[in-house]
Amino acid sequence: MASDETFMRADKGDAGRSDLRFSEILANLAGDESRERISVGDILASMDDRAIAALIFVFSVPNCFPTPPGTSSVLGIPLIFLTAQLMLGMKPWLPRLIADRSMTRVDFAAMMARTQPWIIKAERMLKPRLQAFATPLAERLLGGLCLILALVLALPIPLGNMLPALALCIIAFGILEKDGVWTIAGTATGVVSLGVVAGVVYAMVKSAIYLLLTFFQ
Repeated sequence: MASDETFMRADKGDAGRSDLRFSEILANLAGDESRERISVGDILASMDDRAIAALIFVFSVPNCFPTPPGTSSVLGIPLIFLTAQLMLGMKPWLPRLIADRSMTRVDFAAMMARTQPWIIKAERMLKPRLQAFATPLAERLLGGLCLILALVLALPIPLGNMLPALALCIIAFGILEKDGVWTIAGTATGVVSLGVVAGVVYAMVKSAIYLLLTFFQ
C-alpha cells in the first residue's frame, strides 16, 4: 500500500459535507483567509466522496476554451488518473506531485469570481433524476468513456481538446448531482466529440499520405 508521502487521498472534512453544493465548497475554499495557497490536494480533501467528479470538472474546464499549446497535455495527465479511478470504482487519490500543485488563495478567489456564476447557473438546472443513469455501476461505465476522452484530450490533436473537455464537464456535473439527464447529455457529447476527433485524425493522415505520395512522384 502506498504511503502518504507518495499519494494524496481524500479525507472527510466540514467543507466536504454532502449538504453543500459544488459551488459552495469552492467558495468556502476561496474565502478561507487562513490559507495562503489552495492546492489540488485541498480540493480533493474538501470534496469528500464527490472528489473524483469535482476534480474531473476542475481539470477539464480550462480545456473548454482556447489555451496555449501543451495545456491539454499537462491537464490531461491528472484526468487520466481520475477517470481510471472512476472506472474502477476506487477512492480518489493523486500522486503527491499532482496533489501538491497549488495557486495563491487570492488567485483562486479571482478565478472563482469569474467561473462561479456559470457553475451556479448549471447547478440550478441540475437535480437528482433518472438515477438509473447515476448509480455506482453507471458511474463506472461512464468512467470508461471518460478515460477514453481524457486520453484523447491529452494527445496533441488539433481541435481535439475542447469537445472532449466539454463532455467531461457535463458528465462530471451529472455525477456530482446524481442527474441522469446530464450524464446522458455528457455521454452523447462525448460520442460526438470522439467522432469529430476521429475525423480530424483521418484528415491529417490522409493529407500526410497525399503529401508523401506527391513528394516521391
